Amino acid sequence: MRAVYAASQDAQDPLSGLQLGQLPDPAPPQGWVPVQVRAAALNHHDLWSLRGVGLPADRLPMVLGTDAAGTAPDGNEVLVHSVIASPTWSGEETLDPKRTLLSELHPGTLAETVWVPARNLVPKPAELTFAEAACVPTVYLTAYRMLFHAAGVRPGQRVLVQGAGGGVASAAIQLARAAGCYVLATSRSETRRAAAVETLGAHEAVPTGTRVAPVDVVLETVGEATWEHSLRSLRPGGVVVVAGATSGPAPSADLNRVFFRSLRVIGTTMGTLDQLHEVVAMLLTTGVRPVIDSRFDLDSLDDVRSAFARLASGEVFGKVVLTREG
Repeated sequence: MRAVYAASQDAQDPLSGLQLGQLPDPAPPQGWVPVQVRAAALNHHDLWSLRGVGLPADRLPMVLGTDAAGTAPDGNEVLVHSVIASPTWSGEETLDPKRTLLSELHPGTLAETVWVPARNLVPKPAELTFAEAACVPTVYLTAYRMLFHAAGVRPGQRVLVQGAGGGVASAAIQLARAAGCYVLATSRSETRRAAAVETLGAHEAVPTGTRVAPVDVVLETVGEATWEHSLRSLRPGGVVVVAGATSGPAPSADLNRVFFRSLRVIGTTMGTLDQLHEVVAMLLTTGVRPVIDSRFDLDSLDDVRSAFARLASGEVFGKVVLTREG
């Protein structure tokens, strides 16, 4: 099987372990089905795996990738839900302490074929291209869960999204605006701030750390660089939803502010299969479409390396997608 995989790991030079080549076909568990991959989106999870974070070295070589859209054995076009619960788990899969994502224990999506549990397939609407559909299962699902399940946002509420331009942040701006919220975004980049308004639909975009009128909800995926600003931007009784900390863990929880202003801090990660169905339906009814930063050829090593380098550059606005003709 031809695949993009982590052959080795290096915290300082993650792309040095990136390879494209032939690997033995996997031996999938019973009840799993093959999906012929047509498009796969990159995530920072892939870079962390190459750095040796979350992926033990004894599992190498490991096929990378958590997002994919392709064709099921019956010929239907599908999206792949990459959250894999343990065999004995019942209930919400994201709460399973032994859950994994594709590319952690089982081979990932950057391959000719990815094997997944049959229940993890979601029909791909004809209105979405394969490239657009491949962007949904991680960042749009995460943003949807943050907004509507963790924060419980309602039309008219003020929502602050930290770090405009990142995958989850970009998705959150689009979805919050579509839900009738007043959306503010932050970024250190003037170009990204302009794109947050003009491309994603934010009402305002301000430099990171700028004081804003109090908001009902903050969506936080940046961490250390924005945490203090997130808490200070909330109205009394407001909620900050945390789904990442790309700049590092918060240096202080600022507990005095949390309890004195009755703030809520909610952690969340990824989303359930049912929520993936919901966000796909929302994209169709609202007309929101994933923003694609750049596209590369999944079957070209040079393109694969360029795609990962683009993601690692920190200059991405939207999603980096690898596609295959078919």
